[in-house]
Amino acid sequence: MKILDHLEEWLIAALMGTATLIIFFSVVHRYAAGVSIPVVQDWLIRLNFSWAQELCIILFVWMAKFGAAYGVRTGIHVGVDVLINRMDEKLRGKFVIFGLLAGATFTGIVATLGAGFVWENGMHYQVFQWLGLETGDLPEGPTTPDLEWPTWMVYSAVPLGSSLMCFRFLQVCVGFWRTGELPHHDHGHVDGMEEEMAALKASALTAHDPSVGAGDTPSSNEGSQK
Repeated sequence: MKILDHLEEWLIAALMGTATLIIFFSVVHRYAAGVSIPVVQDWLIRLNFSWAQELCIILFVWMAKFGAAYGVRTGIHVGVDVLINRMDEKLRGKFVIFGLLAGATFTGIVATLGAGFVWENGMHYQVFQWLGLETGDLPEGPTTPDLEWPTWMVYSAVPLGSSLMCFRFLQVCVGFWRTGELPHHDHGHVDGMEEEMAALKASALTAHDPSVGAGDTPSSNEGSQK
C-alpha cells in the first residue's frame, strides 16, 4: 500500500524528467547542427531527432492521465461546493459520498471502454503473438507516424490512468466514510518552507541571544528557564 500512496508522484516525475531531457537534447541538437564545425556538424546532422516531438506528446498524455489520479488523491481538483458546505453535516456527507461514487463510476466506465478499445486496436493481436497462438484475421493495428510504435501502447494510458483514478475515488470515499475528512490541498503551502522558517527563526534568536545554542530551540530554552 505504501507503493500505491506515492505511485502517481513517481510516474509523473519519471515522465516529466524524461520529456524534459528529450526536449533539451533535441533543442541543443537543432542549434548545434547549424554550427559549422567540420567533423562534429556532419555527425550531428546524421543524428535523427524527428521522433522527439511525438514521444514528448505521448509522455505528456500519460502524465495528464496519472496526474488526474493524483489530483483525486490529494484533493486538488476544482469543485463547486458552496451549496454542499452550507448543508448540515449528515446531508452534506450523503452528497459527498454520492459525488465520489459518481466519479468512481464514470472513471470505471471510461477505463472499461478504453480497455476494450485498446484490446481491439492491436493488443489482441500482440497478446496472441506473445502466447504463440494463431492470430488468424486479427488486425495488427496501426502504428505511430514517427516512432512506429503500436498505437495500442500509447492509448493504454486511458484504461490505466482511469483505473487508477477510479481506485482513488473509492479510496477517498472509504476515507471520508471512516473519518468524515476529505483530502485538502493548501495551494499556498510550499514543501520545506516550515523547516526553513524554523531555521531562520533559530538563527535570529542565536544572533540576538548568544546564550542560545545552535542545537537549542525556543521551546527547550523556555523550558530550561522555567
